Amino acid sequence: MARPIVGITTYLEAARWGTWVREAAISPQAYARAVEKAGGAPVLLPPLSPVSAGDYVRRLDAVILAGGVEVDPALYGEVAAGEPDDDEFGGPQPQRDRFETALAQAAVEADVPLLAISRGMHVLNVAQGGTLITSLREAVGHDRHGTAAHVVTVSVSSKVGKAVGDRAEVTGAHHRAVRRLGTGLIAVAWADDQIVEAVELQGHRFAVGVQWHPERGADNRLVEALVDAARP
Repeated sequence: MARPIVGITTYLEAARWGTWVREAAISPQAYARAVEKAGGAPVLLPPLSPVSAGDYVRRLDAVILAGGVEVDPALYGEVAAGEPDDDEFGGPQPQRDRFETALAQAAVEADVPLLAISRGMHVLNVAQGGTLITSLREAVGHDRHGTAAHVVTVSVSSKVGKAVGDRAEVTGAHHRAVRRLGTGLIAVAWADDQIVEAVELQGHRFAVGVQWHPERGADNRLVEALVDAARP
C-alpha cells in the first residue's frame, strides 16, 4: 500500500551555507521523521502565493501546519502585546500567514486530514474566524505556559483523546493561546488553568489542532492518527 503524502508547512528564515545567506523555506527534521515513522511520505511546502494552496491540497493526502513565529494579531483584529518573548520568536511573517491561512481553509473545505501544531493551531483557529490571547502571561497571571513540559486534560471522546488518552504530558512552550474559538471548532484539551490546549473541527474527517509538539519525543500517536485518517 502506498504511503499517504503528507504536506508539511515550512519556516521562512534566513539560512547560511558556505558564503551564501539567503531567505529559505526550512523545516525542523523532527516533522518529516515523525511522518515517516507513522507510515506517511513527507513533503515540504514553501510559503508561496495563497492561490497555490488549493492546488497543494488537491494533490496531498494530509497536511501538517507546523510551528514557528506568531500569527500577526492584525489578522484577528488585535494589537501585539509586545512581550519580551516576541523578540525571541521574531516578528510577523505576512507571506507565511497568508499562505497557511489559505492552506488551512482549503484543507477544511476539501475534508483533507489536517494536524495543526503550536503556531499551526493558531493559524487554524484564525482561519476559522477565531481570535487569540496575545499576552498569555498577563491573562493567566503566571508563566507556566512558557515552560516546555506540562500536563493537559483531554476529552476521551475526541480524536485527540482516542490517540493519547485522557491525560498527557506534553512538550511545547507558548505565550499565546486561543481566546475565541473559530467557527466549527471545539476545545478538547485544557491546561490546569483551563487554557485551551487542543481543538477539533466538528464534522471534519480529521482536523485537529494541538498547542504542543507531538512530533518531538517518543510518543508519535497523534501523527500516526493523522496518517491513518489519510489512508483511502
